[in-house]
Amino acid sequence: MVKFAGNTIEKVMDFLTKTVLPFFRYRLKQIESHVMCADAVQQRQLSNLIESARNTEWGKKYDYKSIRTYETFQQRIPIQQYDDIKPYVERMLQGEQGLIWPTAVKWFAKSSGTTNDKSKFLPVSKEILWKCHYKGGFDAVALYLGNNPSSNFFSRKGLILGGSHKPVALNQHAHCGDLSAVLLQQLNPLVNLVRVPPKRIILMDEWESKIKAIVDYTWNKDVNSISGVPSWMLVLIKAILERTGAETLSDVWPNLEVFFHGGISFSPYRAQYKALIPSDKMHYVETYNASEGFFGIQGDLSDPAMLLTLDYGIFYEFIPMSEIEKENPTVIPLEDVQTDTNYALIITTCGGLWRYMIGDTIRFTSRNPYKFIITGRTKHFINAFGEELMVDNADKGLARACELTGAKVKEYTAAPLFMLNAGHGRHQWFIEFEHAPESLDEFTKILDDTLQKLNSDYEAKRYRGMSLLSPEIIQAREGVFYEWLKEKGKLGGQHKIPRLSNQRTYIEELLELNR
Repeated sequence: MVKFAGNTIEKVMDFLTKTVLPFFRYRLKQIESHVMCADAVQQRQLSNLIESARNTEWGKKYDYKSIRTYETFQQRIPIQQYDDIKPYVERMLQGEQGLIWPTAVKWFAKSSGTTNDKSKFLPVSKEILWKCHYKGGFDAVALYLGNNPSSNFFSRKGLILGGSHKPVALNQHAHCGDLSAVLLQQLNPLVNLVRVPPKRIILMDEWESKIKAIVDYTWNKDVNSISGVPSWMLVLIKAILERTGAETLSDVWPNLEVFFHGGISFSPYRAQYKALIPSDKMHYVETYNASEGFFGIQGDLSDPAMLLTLDYGIFYEFIPMSEIEKENPTVIPLEDVQTDTNYALIITTCGGLWRYMIGDTIRFTSRNPYKFIITGRTKHFINAFGEELMVDNADKGLARACELTGAKVKEYTAAPLFMLNAGHGRHQWFIEFEHAPESLDEFTKILDDTLQKLNSDYEAKRYRGMSLLSPEIIQAREGVFYEWLKEKGKLGGQHKIPRLSNQRTYIEELLELNR
């Protein structure tokens, strides 16, 4: 076990803790008060956004000065995707201002996403930076401290594992980088007192070199919080264990108490983290911080659903996934959502995105307060046979199979396999195991049975093999997903494995690499 000596920095941290705690308590009261007036809070967001942008090129185009109601806003502004706003972004990248947002925008979050290989440059206004992203980080800590009032959060160090695109100047007018890099680049210097490693390391863009540098710098520090994407944080944890020779991360960082995670579902990784951090004081907090905005925080550690962030300069709308392919789908505001329905998320933000389809799908578990879980991507699901399988189903099915067989899943993807005989098909799963099950057949059956219990459409298509046969699992060799991402220049940070796809492009590339 690493031992830490007291010093002046620790006294500064104790002082900082006592100084900032009142601000967190005050913010908690605000968050709680919003539960009683969530719809009114959202209406204020929309009114403020429209008023702010009335003199922009976009605002003049759609005559924002005459918009008085949500109904008018909805009728006048079409749903947007990245290709729709790209012409404005390209002009902004060349220094034009006042196009979609009134204040100057000089920073852009570079996001490749998982839908295609193109990079997207999403505007990061000072408002979306401070009123949304940083506010979300503040609230995540506030909610965590509300659940753990005895926490020593500010008395030790926090490690943030960011992306792999460091901030760079595109030209004299614009800079870009991963969202995490943009946030770290402009972070308040006081935060650096409680953060490791230094900026010069965390902003390195070569992933493997960065991991080594982080390990070398942090393995002997007193870290009590970590933040990042679960899959990539596992890479760092295992590198630290290899460096130290320790069996668990608790042996290296005995005061570790919380992991703020997001980006992908935590369900397939939970068992691995429990084994690597066998501490009864360890907590896990899910956050939903995308390049476009900060949308959710887990406020109750016993409930995996996240609170919807209501006062971040974001107005939310939703399209039922049952209508996503329609030319004119139904679009509803927050007050009209129902629980247990999958929705595509539409956002209007103080970053200049107007009725923008972010590409994620969510499902509300509660309306009072508004709490939700992420269920997948609008283009990442399998519906080749009418089964409408979402990523949330897949994650839960795998988690159950792992729980009953002792297996641990490292990465996976799945796609339909079409067969010519009698119109049948099946789902083909390509899974890299951290610890493989003794019986792959048993694992497959549990997965299949669980998916049928979770998804009635899947169950109907599986009934007597009417159209969907039992799934097939192909076991991947160790490291193949990592190699696939490396070949594409997508190691680290926000890059994710596409879990489900109606097409076989991803799985065929991986199968070829697996040979």
